Amino acid sequence: MALFIRQDDERSELQKQVAAELQRKARDNSLKVAERPDGVDDSQYIKGTKETTSLAWVWITIFVIFIAVIIWLTVLSMTR
Repeated sequence: MALFIRQDDERSELQKQVAAELQRKARDNSLKVAERPDGVDDSQYIKGTKETTSLAWVWITIFVIFIAVIIWLTVLSMTR
């Protein structure tokens, strides 16, 4: 057998205050203008870096071959 307790849908005073404060904070945050990066001053981290050379495809090919050899060796060792 279960005990049923009647619950009213009304909020307590504390719940009303917390809800009002959260709504106020959300409204204040939505009114603030967000500072977004402008793409000029925020791009200082790129200074001193190099562009990708034309030999990048060679390094990618070597990496792919290396991974393929490791997979091949793993499969070969599992079959013995």
